[in-house]
Amino acid sequence: MNVIVAGAGEVGGHAAEVLSADGHNVTVIDLSEQRLRALSDTLDLRTLVGHCSHFSVLRDAGVEKCDLMIATTQVDEINLLAASVAKAAGAKKTFVRAHHTAYFAMRGTSYAQQLGIDELICPEHRTSLAIARTIRNPGSIALEEFARGELLMQRFPVDASAPAVGKMLSELVIPASARVATVEREEQASLADAKTTLGEGDHVTLIGETKSFEAARKLFAKDREKRIHIAIMGGTTTAVWLCRALKSRVFSVRLFVPKRERAEELSEKLSHVTIIDADPTDSATSADEHLGKVDAFVAVTPEDERNILACAQAKAQGVKASIAVVQRAKYLHLLPHVGIDHAFSPRADAVKAILHLIDTGPIRSLATFADGAATVYELFPSKRAKIIGNELRNIKMPAQSMIAAIRRDGRAHVPGAEDQIVAGDAILVIGPNDIADDLRKLFVTK
Repeated sequence: MNVIVAGAGEVGGHAAEVLSADGHNVTVIDLSEQRLRALSDTLDLRTLVGHCSHFSVLRDAGVEKCDLMIATTQVDEINLLAASVAKAAGAKKTFVRAHHTAYFAMRGTSYAQQLGIDELICPEHRTSLAIARTIRNPGSIALEEFARGELLMQRFPVDASAPAVGKMLSELVIPASARVATVEREEQASLADAKTTLGEGDHVTLIGETKSFEAARKLFAKDREKRIHIAIMGGTTTAVWLCRALKSRVFSVRLFVPKRERAEELSEKLSHVTIIDADPTDSATSADEHLGKVDAFVAVTPEDERNILACAQAKAQGVKASIAVVQRAKYLHLLPHVGIDHAFSPRADAVKAILHLIDTGPIRSLATFADGAATVYELFPSKRAKIIGNELRNIKMPAQSMIAAIRRDGRAHVPGAEDQIVAGDAILVIGPNDIADDLRKLFVTK
C-alpha cells in the first residue's frame, strides 16, 4: 500500500516504523526536520517537511495514489482537516487519531461521517478499555473494542437465590438488549442456548447494552457481590474514559486529581466516582485513604516517570495490583522488575488499532474466552451475501453460535430477532472455534 502518515510523533513514528517494516510505501509529513531525520536515518521511507493539512503538501506526498492516510498529530482539528482534505484529493481510506471526547464520542453528530473520514482512533480510549478489561473480565476484549464501550461483557457466578436458578434461559424475561453467551459449570464451559438451565454456582458470561446491563444482571446475581476498590491517579482523558468503563455497582472508584479546578470539573462529569483533590503519593493522603488496601491502583498522569514511581510505591504499600500508563514504550520491559503488574502504552494501542483496521479480511477471529470454549468473530458481510436484508429470526446460524452485536454508522447494539443486516454493517458473532467456514458461507459467499 501507499501510506501517508501525518505527524512524526510517538504514534505516527511508531505507525511508520511498523508499516514500513511490513513492506508498505510510507511517506511521513511533519513540520520538524529533526523528527523526520530521526525516522529516515533508521527506516526505509520518504519524508516531507510541511503542513499536513495543506493540499499542496499532500499532493507532493502523492495523495492522489494514496491507499491510506493516517493523521496522528497532537492537534485533533489539524488531523480532522488533513484527513478530510486527503480524502477529497483521492486517498482511498483515512484514519484520524483523536484525543478529545467531543470528536470521538459522537454526541450529537459523527465528525467522521460529516468529514468523510473512515475511522477515528482514540489511543486514550483504547488504553482505558484495556485497563478496564485487566481489572474486570479479560474475555470482554473483543466486544468492548468493537462497540467503543457501548456494550458490556462480564463473567460472574449465579447466586443461590437468583431468579434464574433452576430455569431454562427461554423461561427468563431477559432484556432484549442482553444475551447470555456462555455458562461454566464444574470447570466445564459451554455456549448457552434457549434450553440451558442454570444452577447455583454456575458462572455466566453476560453481554448487554450499557443502559440495560444491570437489569439483566439481577436475574443471575444479587447486589451483595463483593465490591472492587479502585484508586486512579491523574485527571487525564484516559482517567475519564477509565472511570466511565468502570461504571458499575461492582466497582468503588476514587480518582485523585491534585489540581482543584480540574477536580471540580470532573466531579460534575463523573457522578459515580469519588473525586479527591489530593496527591495519592503523599504519605498522609495514602494513610488517610487506606490506599494499601485497594484492589488496584492505576496511574494515568501524562508523566511516565511519575506513573512508574507511584505504582511502585503503591505496590510496596500492599496494593493487590498496580497498573501504569507510559507514553514511551521503551519503559515497558522494565516495569515488571520494579514490581508493577501491568503497563499500557497508548502509542502501541493506537498502532494495534491501525493494523487491525487495515486487515481487510471479511472474517477475523478476535479472541477466545471461557477457557477456549467460545470464540469472538468479527465479520464484514459482502453486499451480495445471503443474509443481507433478512431478519435475524430467519437466519440459520451455525450450531451454538449467536449474533452478539451489530455496528452500524459507528454505533453498536445488541440486535433483536426482527433486526436485519444491511450492507456496510460490522457483525460480532460468538460461537465455537471451528465455524469460520460456515460463517463465510453465510456472510461472504454470494
